[in-house]
Amino acid sequence: MFELATDGPKVIVCGVDGSDPSLHAAAYAWGLARRSDAHLVLVYAVAVAAMSTLTPGGAAVVREASEQVAEEMRAELEKAAERARVSYEFRREPGDPASVLTRIADEVRADAVIVGASAQAGHRLIGSVAVRLVRAGRWPVTVVP
Repeated sequence: MFELATDGPKVIVCGVDGSDPSLHAAAYAWGLARRSDAHLVLVYAVAVAAMSTLTPGGAAVVREASEQVAEEMRAELEKAAERARVSYEFRREPGDPASVLTRIADEVRADAVIVGASAQAGHRLIGSVAVRLVRAGRWPVTVVP
């Protein structure tokens, strides 16, 4: 028997990087998780640029900056959790964002993956994170502008 509002996703993975589109995606995912009583896994994938590792201390600077961004996002999530209770976890993982999101979505058996739309022109040539996730074809992917 069908019951209204009980057949939505139970595990949602959302990629965040601090950009406006990713924050919009996180807000959308938060609302979906709240309405569906789902567990939300917010993933901050830190891609270390190859050039940063060639300069003395470059990788350390990138790591420190990514840790600062992660802590700011974690603080915002705690504030949001005070306003609207959602079961969530925040994960900071090194690596290519599409690969990290794919691995974690498989690991947690995600029912849905949500990401922000890319505004970078180069992604039209090599493919954005969203396009790569859709091509993986293992879960519904929602791209939020």
